[in-house]
Amino acid sequence: MTAELSAISAHRASYERRFQRVIDYVHENLERELDLMQLAEIAYMSPYHWHRIYQSFYGESLAATVKRLRLQRAAGLLAKTEQSIDLIARACGYPNLQSFTRIFSNVYGMPPAKYRKQGSHTQFSSPPSLRSHTMFTVVIKDTDAMHLLGLPHQGDYMGIGQAFDQLQGVAASRQLFGPNSRSIGIYWDDPSSVEEAQLRSCACLVVSAEQQANQAKAPLQAYDIAAAKCAVLQYQGPYSDMHAAYEWLFGVWLPASGFEAADVAVYEEYLNDPRETSPLDLRTDIYLTLRAA
Repeated sequence: MTAELSAISAHRASYERRFQRVIDYVHENLERELDLMQLAEIAYMSPYHWHRIYQSFYGESLAATVKRLRLQRAAGLLAKTEQSIDLIARACGYPNLQSFTRIFSNVYGMPPAKYRKQGSHTQFSSPPSLRSHTMFTVVIKDTDAMHLLGLPHQGDYMGIGQAFDQLQGVAASRQLFGPNSRSIGIYWDDPSSVEEAQLRSCACLVVSAEQQANQAKAPLQAYDIAAAKCAVLQYQGPYSDMHAAYEWLFGVWLPASGFEAADVAVYEEYLNDPRETSPLDLRTDIYLTLRAA
């Protein structure tokens, strides 16, 4: 029986490693044409069954994954850089500008040029002193302690999606998802004071204490979040615009709130699934732990 369980565990680990290679390749080559046969070879899987296995693990087709990641990258570049739209389109795997404009408009509700000028990130372009202190809803909550399993990420925080995609495959393989599963991102560093390449974060799944003890095996690591009083900013919109919500939280709300921030990492809870939700309807709770009185 022990030998049989060991064989099953080894086979599962093999699947996890193979899917991780695919996810890494997709994230690193979004500007290229991604061929399903080539990806099947990277996964060392039968091309005949490869697509069905991928969709079973990740809950979406590979084509849907690629489209979602390309458009997320494009939205981030539109919001944060002055690159031309044509250059952004090509950097995100759309050599045809007209095709890129049509697909982006269908998902984000406006063409790229209009999104750059009028997307949700633009509401933060005025100085903090001129912004309304009621721009977002912030509630004070007493939160319970959480046990987590996660995959660390280093670099641009917008790149944490790669770790979440890998986590999805590993968690599905190990049957960690349940009706009360929660998706958490932990962000340890301040992007305004730490170089982008050195930013530390982690893509996490809330689990039971038993699951954490049994499944904290490579590539997953165990993390804990202590019970605390938190300010929770309720954000809706594309992940690419969320950095501006942080500027408002720390630059406008916190100084006027009467609270002090504790020396604890900020974390986010993702309340709906980006595979099934328009970027404009994505809901995220941003948790800022407060210092005890």
